[in-house]
Amino acid sequence: MKKKSFKGHIAIVVTNIIFGLNTPVSKNVLQEYLSPYSLTFFRMAGACAIFWLASFVLKQEKVKPKDLFFIFLASMFGIFINQFSFVHGLSITSPTNAALIVTVTPILTMLVSFLFLKEPITAKKASGVFMGALGAVLLIVTSRAGQISGNIRGDIFCFFSSLSYAIYLTAFKWLVDRYHPITLMKWMFLFATIVSLSFCYDSVAQINYSEIPTIGYFEIGYIVVMSTFITYLLIPIGQKILRPTVLTMYNYLQPIITAGIAIFFGMDTFNYFKVLSAILIFSGVYFTIKSKSRAQLEAEK
Repeated sequence: MKKKSFKGHIAIVVTNIIFGLNTPVSKNVLQEYLSPYSLTFFRMAGACAIFWLASFVLKQEKVKPKDLFFIFLASMFGIFINQFSFVHGLSITSPTNAALIVTVTPILTMLVSFLFLKEPITAKKASGVFMGALGAVLLIVTSRAGQISGNIRGDIFCFFSSLSYAIYLTAFKWLVDRYHPITLMKWMFLFATIVSLSFCYDSVAQINYSEIPTIGYFEIGYIVVMSTFITYLLIPIGQKILRPTVLTMYNYLQPIITAGIAIFFGMDTFNYFKVLSAILIFSGVYFTIKSKSRAQLEAEK
């Protein structure tokens, strides 16, 4: 594996480890301390502030005025719709349902990549994607906490979150190739924060901050700093190097992380289903990485 490619894989692996921890943390915050609107606003406004502070350390990069409109659209699909839909969906459905629906992201990305980027759907790529999905679904439904329950509206919101993320990864990849991740993200989060303010202001204003315990602030801090700032800093690194379908295949690591944590704390048990699930997931990732891109197929012709 080339050094540049290795960097992209590591960035997305770390991203999905953080996301794997984020789902149970976010569910607890939503149940105990914050509404979906206020949590979404804190994620966007907090990450926005950190990205703008980070941008002052770097050499200032000018953004073409005509690109600001496309950055606004990217922020809507990649941040606002994606985050708000997932957080709102998670608040009214179960973590198991949310995790199951996230498994469709690579499938959606494969289809959207075919439409926007003309990336071929080869037999090896399709096999890898569905093999990984099968492994993730098997792992989730056979876990001790894997009862499928919740609200259908919550499931629909989680689906739209996955769809908007797939559109962002494919339709706006050219923006990621053009600008530094911090430059791009500071504008994307600024636009998302401004838009979310009109939806979230009342919810944020009603919070009784004195009633939130210290552990609650640590959990919110993890969501803002790790699950938002760090992940959205790493995702563009992966986007620059990896094809969208390969990038989203690493989403299947999230249920493995969640299951590992549950086993470690005695909330679940290790069994052969988990071994089989891991084999399917890693095999699926391998086949998808090894599938040929459009550029490779054109070069062969």
